Amino acid sequence: MSTVALIPAAGRGERLGMGLPKAFVDLAGQSMLHHCVQGVLSSGVVDRVVISVPVDLVDQVRSEFPESTVVAGGSNRSDSVKAALLAAPSDSEVVLVHDAARCLTPASLFADVVDAVRSGASAVVPALPVVDTIKSVDPTGIVTGTVDRASLRAVQTPQGFDYSVLKAAYAAAATDFTDDAGLIESQGIDVQTIPGDPMAFKITTAWDLNLATWLLTDRAHA
Repeated sequence: MSTVALIPAAGRGERLGMGLPKAFVDLAGQSMLHHCVQGVLSSGVVDRVVISVPVDLVDQVRSEFPESTVVAGGSNRSDSVKAALLAAPSDSEVVLVHDAARCLTPASLFADVVDAVRSGASAVVPALPVVDTIKSVDPTGIVTGTVDRASLRAVQTPQGFDYSVLKAAYAAAATDFTDDAGLIESQGIDVQTIPGDPMAFKITTAWDLNLATWLLTDRAHA
């Protein structure tokens, strides 16, 4: 079964505050996107990579990743994923959608997601139990209740899908989704969770970037 990985990398990354698209921020001497693509390829389970980037960076990224397909992304994540999906090989059977900002994701997690889809799941997401106490609050910040965290999970990427299921879901989508599994859920399709990995954390803030830099540096010196 052929597997394609879609990497939406057109986001502006305003919360990181680096003044450029987040995927292109330097992380220990290479862009986050570079680390992400290398991680995807090192998994050994992906046959093709499709990257969606800001339109003005398409040529640059094509020259940096000549073995990948590079397309212009959209104004939001859903548009970027859809653009990448349209550029994926039509004979794909498993499709992974992976955040460029989760660029330390271990190779084993890609393999686990692909194995779960190949075993018959239409949609698969890696997830971690929520360890913090979760409160609901009103608009003024007053606590209105404590949420039972036993059934809560923090979802990561790569998220894996049967190619035909994801393609049909995007064709039928009427609104934007920040999470591809959410799109699948909205159409009544079951989404299977598998154990995630702490190293698949998302770099969103300067603190996350510092942590990722330290982890990469520590790994290099190990």
